[in-house]
Amino acid sequence: MNYWLFKSEPNVYPIDALAKETGKKTFWDGVRNYQARNIMRDEMKKGDLAFFYHSRVQPMAVVGVVEIVKEGYPDHTQFDAEDSHFDPKASKENPRWFMVDMKLKKIFKRPVTLSELKEEKKLEGLMLTAKGSRLSVQPVSKKHFEHICKMAEA
Repeated sequence: MNYWLFKSEPNVYPIDALAKETGKKTFWDGVRNYQARNIMRDEMKKGDLAFFYHSRVQPMAVVGVVEIVKEGYPDHTQFDAEDSHFDPKASKENPRWFMVDMKLKKIFKRPVTLSELKEEKKLEGLMLTAKGSRLSVQPVSKKHFEHICKMAEA
């Protein structure tokens, strides 16, 4: 099993919106970064766990856990000229962008803020806290994943 982190702006798609979806499931569309695309297309596997992280809000924080329930497949929004994620260079024969499906596992009663993550010595090397880290989909080590879950329970 691998572990990940998904960033979402809560004014665009908060974790509470996922909780209201049928079956508490959704597809994660609109990613337009090649490194994040490669992670979703090539590395994420059914059953992997990921943090749901609220970005561009104060305080930014890990707010819950999701499970990957469908592995990478073409993001349909790249083909829709009416969608803000449309890509005229993409085709159904040669898709450029991929997405995964996720299901909500848990909303943390106590979100773990970015400042807490940065202060925690046991989280040294966490990509999220690295200077200049802006990737919207990123790996998390098992050790870091387990420690952040413990922090949310404290």
